[in-house]
Amino acid sequence: MKNNSVPGSLRIWFILHFILDYIVAVPLMIFPEKTLQLFGWGIVDPLASRLVAAALFGIGGVSLIAYKADAAAFRHMLTMKLLWSGSAVIGIGISLAQGSPPFGWVFFMIFAVFFFIWGYYRLRLREHE
Repeated sequence: MKNNSVPGSLRIWFILHFILDYIVAVPLMIFPEKTLQLFGWGIVDPLASRLVAAALFGIGGVSLIAYKADAAAFRHMLTMKLLWSGSAVIGIGISLAQGSPPFGWVFFMIFAVFFFIWGYYRLRLREHE
């Protein structure tokens, strides 16, 4: 891989990340109570739910926009995605320990998987800095 090249598989992950983020963000933004109640939440804070949706729109949207970027841009994006997914894993883990609905484990696993995917590619791109 050249110094400024980005693996095609990482570009595909960025598109998949965009799609997944928007699949979750749209209903969370429009119908936060109904959406989260489907997954076992009894009490829903619409403001906090829409704030999460906004973060998903932003991070997922940048994944689509940055799809054709160079390696330097991908390194920065991957660092941001590692901070986002890592802190989400910690926050979700704490919430699960405090009694969040069991479906929270699904979110925990999704963020954990993405954390490892982003970490793998960040290390891979680091070799070529």
